[in-house]
Formats: sequence, C-alpha cells, structure tokens
Amino acid sequence: MADPNAEVSRNRVERSALEAVRAFSDAMDRMHTGLRSDMDMNATDLSALRMLSIREQRGELVKPHDLARHLGISSASTTKMLDRLAKEGFIERAPHPNDRRALIITLTESSRRDFGRHFAARLLRMREAMGPFSTEELGAVTRFLDGMSEAMLAD
Repeated sequence: MADPNAEVSRNRVERSALEAVRAFSDAMDRMHTGLRSDMDMNATDLSALRMLSIREQRGELVKPHDLARHLGISSASTTKMLDRLAKEGFIERAPHPNDRRALIITLTESSRRDFGRHFAARLLRMREAMGPFSTEELGAVTRFLDGMSEAMLAD
C-alpha cells in the first residue's frame, strides 16, 4: 500500500520544482529584455544570435533553414532577418564546408565580444551559484532541465 504522506511530500516537491522553473524562466526573460535593450535589437534577432552562440559552442554548423525552424519563421522572414543582422555586423554568411549549395551562418568576432561583455558577469554569478552543489547534484539538475525542455517542446 502506498504511503499517503510520501505522495503528499512528492506533490509538494514537484510543485516547488515547477515554481522554481517558472521563476528561472522569468529571470531569463528579464535578462533577455535587458540584453535586447542594451544591444538595441528585437526578440527574434536576439534569439537568433543566442542560438548561433550556443550551436557554435557545441561545434555545430547552422544553416538558414536551421534558424528558421528554431525561430518558427518563414524562409522569407529568415532572409530579411539575416540581411539585417549581416548589415549591422552581427553575422556572416559563409559557404558550407561539405555542401557547396548551402550556406552557414556564423557570428562575427564583434558579436562574440558583445555577448561575452554582456554575459561575463552573469556567467560568473551563475558559476558561483553552482559552487555549493556536488557534481552529482549538478548532473541531476542538468537531467531535470533537459527533461523540462523536452516536455515543453513536445507536440
């Protein structure tokens, strides 16, 4: 027979975890709003640059179609956005190394510096916040957040 106290305790912990996810999401939204203001760009442009930065750190190449799919925008809108970001010096288009018909999109060196400047202090504070946690606990947090991301994006 299931322990009713354990079920109540589990429900309480799950509710607390979801509230923490919501608070973290709100903090991320506020940070991105400030970043958009600092960099004088709209939400879609910033999302594109963030995606490029993350994929670059993973060593992944990004094609215009990848950006369109990630942002949920049309090919025409993607082309306009890329034209604007290239004109403003945030991105560069380059030939794909393995597919001569395709292009890849990369951040410019100045974009990398801008992101570094805007995120350096925040990244340091986030790393400091991880200090009290063991490697195993951080692994559990990573698995949890990965699971939450998958759950939110599932159709």
